Amino acid sequence: MAQATPYQATVERAAARNRTADFLTLTKPRLNSLVLVTTLAAYYLGDGHLQSWTHLFHTIVGTALVAGGASALNQLWERDTDRLMRRTRLRPLPDGRMQPGEAKWFGIGLGTVGIAELGLAVNPLTALVAGITLASYVFLYTPLKLRTSLSTIVGAIPGALPAVIGWAAATNSLSAAGWVLFGIVFMWQMPHFLAIAWLFRDDYAKAGFPLLPVIQPDGRTTGYQTVLYSAALIPISLLPTAVGIASAYHLVGAIALGAILMVLSVEFAVTRSMPAARRLFFGTILYLPLLWLVLLADHFTQAV
Repeated sequence: MAQATPYQATVERAAARNRTADFLTLTKPRLNSLVLVTTLAAYYLGDGHLQSWTHLFHTIVGTALVAGGASALNQLWERDTDRLMRRTRLRPLPDGRMQPGEAKWFGIGLGTVGIAELGLAVNPLTALVAGITLASYVFLYTPLKLRTSLSTIVGAIPGALPAVIGWAAATNSLSAAGWVLFGIVFMWQMPHFLAIAWLFRDDYAKAGFPLLPVIQPDGRTTGYQTVLYSAALIPISLLPTAVGIASAYHLVGAIALGAILMVLSVEFAVTRSMPAARRLFFGTILYLPLLWLVLLADHFTQAV
């Protein structure tokens, strides 16, 4: 039986690596890294650090699998519109490197295994929240993107539920503190999404997504809503102190971060320029991890 030449073996290994990379791309690892940071922060704020490392491991891995499955099914649904946008046309499905059936079973498999892991190794409540997150992202938010600009608000619901997943994993409850964390992430997503929508409004227009910057191209409403949501985020970010998972020291960091985000939002609303939108986008990217750090540092200081 003929053996592969060194060149053939190298080509096969490269193909296997590319194949693995394509499946990894379906899970949107960069986007979902923030999902895992949010889940981890909420878990620790719920005193999940007092439980075993095995419990934390299953929480993070299960959440990662569910998030990856939801992302894969989202890309399956949007493969035709992704083909029309410059920033997404080289994804595995629109580029033709992967068949839809492969993505479908990959997404279903990841989501199913993730929910099962959370249900069996963490608690059933966490699995339920994760299941709702996946279902609302794939079957509610994704189809609405082609129908209404309000899809951004709808999409912020599954986007914020990882905070509830982490809290439920740590406490086996859906108490007020968990919903406060949900509210922070929900409201944070709005200026974040609006900045993205403005930066890529031409792409979204080509694909037929009726996002706010597409249907109102002058950007005035986009700017106004960005400022409105950033302003609403400030008092919501102070609520952890009110529900007892942070002290008054947390207020200083939350107010400072909120003020910076507000300045960036006002700049964008006034100028509606691409540089201002980029600064707002990167500002939102930094805001949430920094707020989690402030909250966690304060929380652990209280525990000492």
